[in-house]
Amino acid sequence: MSDCCAPSTKANGEYDLAVIGAGSAGFSAAIAAAELGANVALIGHGVIGGTCVNVGCVPSKTMIRATETLHHAEAASRFAGVRAEGRITDWRDVVRQKDELVASLRQAKYVDLLPSYNTVAYREGQARLTAEGVMVNGERVKAGKIIIATGAAAAVPSISGIETVPYLTSTTVLELEQLPKSLLIIGGGYIGCELGQMFARAGVKVTIAMRSRLLPESEPEITDALTGYFSEEGIVVRSGLSYGEIRQTPEGVALSVVTEGRLEKISAERVLITTGRQPNTRGHGFAESGIELLANGGVKVDDRMRTSKLGVYAAGDVTGRDQFVYMAAYGARIAAENALNGDSKRYDAAVMPAVVFTDPQIASVGLTEAEARGQGIKVKTSTLKLSYVPRALAARDTRGLIKLVAEADSRKLLGAHILAPEGADSIQTATLAIKCGLTVEQLAETIFPYLTTVEGLKLAAQTFTKDVAKLSCCA
Repeated sequence: MSDCCAPSTKANGEYDLAVIGAGSAGFSAAIAAAELGANVALIGHGVIGGTCVNVGCVPSKTMIRATETLHHAEAASRFAGVRAEGRITDWRDVVRQKDELVASLRQAKYVDLLPSYNTVAYREGQARLTAEGVMVNGERVKAGKIIIATGAAAAVPSISGIETVPYLTSTTVLELEQLPKSLLIIGGGYIGCELGQMFARAGVKVTIAMRSRLLPESEPEITDALTGYFSEEGIVVRSGLSYGEIRQTPEGVALSVVTEGRLEKISAERVLITTGRQPNTRGHGFAESGIELLANGGVKVDDRMRTSKLGVYAAGDVTGRDQFVYMAAYGARIAAENALNGDSKRYDAAVMPAVVFTDPQIASVGLTEAEARGQGIKVKTSTLKLSYVPRALAARDTRGLIKLVAEADSRKLLGAHILAPEGADSIQTATLAIKCGLTVEQLAETIFPYLTTVEGLKLAAQTFTKDVAKLSCCA
């Protein structure tokens, strides 16, 4: 069993805390515990760093940015007298540059951090919970408290024949060094949308197939608009489907679907599965040790990050909720502090911003209109098209909208939902507004810089009581 920068343990050889998983949640928990003076065993298995840096956020977003440049070149003609051209000269170079970025960040943000915390011992091996505690490579790691942070992996849907097809996942598709001519994506969540648009802009004929609609948890106005923008880019969006079977063909793959009572076939050279993420709980002995699991396989935790087993906590994607890297780190810090200092910290995701890195970007925080009404809240909403935002007019790109949800009586802002090319950088303003309990009037009266996308929040707030088409600039 490897041991990097091993700290001293208690006299009985016991660590204060054992953290199972060395991704973003695991490292966050270990660092938080070390800062509290604890001796920590950080147990990793496989490539250090977890999903985000290795196969998720970092590699996908840099490749999305690469293909965005192609779109921007094509869209340059929206400015009079401007023409540009962009093309892929070698897709393998795109992939290799992505790999170099991943390797450098993994080294800088994970491997190189370990020597900085001399009370953290890194252990490599498959961890399993038993009646004796945490076992790694057949050896017991003694610890007073335990945090489970084993993450999640791509989930595979129950489609007949799927096990016989060489399907791609969000991990393996980013490793392709040769672009397929066509790609069928099964699943219309954020991963399917982001990667679908990325490959379409790289010249691949993309079809996205799903049971419901694109991003079903988002505001319908936003997903309807995004569906239209996808269609304009040549992406075929097939919603409301029932899956039959999928099989391999001489040309690639074929998925049989039922739509409006008709049986159809969707064919492509390759198929990418993006139907969600499955918490990594199998093979670790969690259930056998008395830890309650959710229906989706995640470890059930309360608002203190406690599992059903005394002294065992969990954080990150393995909990089956809020599967964002920053929420994993946030929950892990709470788990570590509670494990060591008496369960005083609460996990609160009520004001959690989320971003989908399509183009236009989708950024949201707080409640949707449907969620608010489902909670029995009387609401009032405003929806502003981006064509009313000066920044969008100056950029000659008015794709998108902003929708605000407020409580009807108090006028407090409950939710903000942005579809805009630069929407991601605007959502934190709305996050702070909701966190601080601002009303839409207070938001509308706040000073915003002119010719910015975030100014659209002010205009959307003004839309509750005014016709912004009749206002002068910055009025």
